[in-house]
Amino acid sequence: MKLSEIKRHLQNLETIAFELPDGSLVPSHFHVTEVGKVSKNFIDCGGTVRNEEVINFQLWNKDDYDHRLHPEKLVHIIELSEKVLQLGDHEIEVEYQGNTIGKYALDFNGTNFLLVNKATGCLAEDQCGITPQKKTRVRLSDLNKTETSCTPGSGCC
Repeated sequence: MKLSEIKRHLQNLETIAFELPDGSLVPSHFHVTEVGKVSKNFIDCGGTVRNEEVINFQLWNKDDYDHRLHPEKLVHIIELSEKVLQLGDHEIEVEYQGNTIGKYALDFNGTNFLLVNKATGCLAEDQCGITPQKKTRVRLSDLNKTETSCTPGSGCC
């Protein structure tokens, strides 16, 4: 989700809820302790120089059970961050403390913001000798055909 998208979603909400990948919710008394710009300059395993920028939100909760962040307040924090940090309309990455600090992508299901697990991957598969496995295309209409006999190599059993 990009920064412009979260701002648009926040305009239509009365409360903010973040849902973890296991379906549980971040406690409603969470704080957004940071909105920032993270720049990553690196070389992938194939030798290509890469640059990435993401907008980072850090969620945190403690024993402040009376605190509730309202959508209009988060929009204000985002707009201030855009102005002061000169944020572009980049993807949002969310940090949240579980057993360790987790980094999540962000999505929205119409009610809750979803913290989506991220995964690593090789950015230079073609140069590392990794070939993506080809998927076999099968017509659904062929799956319903019933064979009267099964011969070796026919794929019926």
